[in-house]
Amino acid sequence: MKKLILAVLILGTVQIAAAQEEINWVDMNEVEALMEKEPRKVLVDVYTSWCGPCKMMNNTTFSDPQVVKYINEHYYAIKFNAEGPDPITFKGQEYRNDNYDPSRARGRNSTHDLTKAIAPVNGRIAYPTIVYLNEEFQILSPVQGFQKPEQIMPILSFFGEDAYQEMEWQEYIEQNR
Repeated sequence: MKKLILAVLILGTVQIAAAQEEINWVDMNEVEALMEKEPRKVLVDVYTSWCGPCKMMNNTTFSDPQVVKYINEHYYAIKFNAEGPDPITFKGQEYRNDNYDPSRARGRNSTHDLTKAIAPVNGRIAYPTIVYLNEEFQILSPVQGFQKPEQIMPILSFFGEDAYQEMEWQEYIEQNR
């Protein structure tokens, strides 16, 4: 009986610790310095304050223990407000949101120039978009739409383990079913 109680306590402690683990989100302005010390892929969560699927992804996918662990081990993760007011310097170029309207801060606003530079797919911007970058900050792929943990994990490993350098996405998926 003591062993059973001990096992339940240990299991409960492990589950609580896993549930409390979070993605180590970094600021766009600090990632270049981090990259000099330890090069990694970069994941940019391009979101907006009004986007329901963005909030769902943050509360489910980005809190899943397996996703959290993988991202923290293989990526620098950045949250980027696609309609935010702050100027951002990325790869030596400044990006702005000159049409930002503070009176619309809680709703739809103008699109930040960095969003326009990194997040379009076929000329269209949607939220959420996860943009994957390599260690030289080159765009590997923007992936639009809400993703469950089981949907994002293959994408994370495809880029995180450099499989994209050896094969196309479809081939990777077929090999990893």
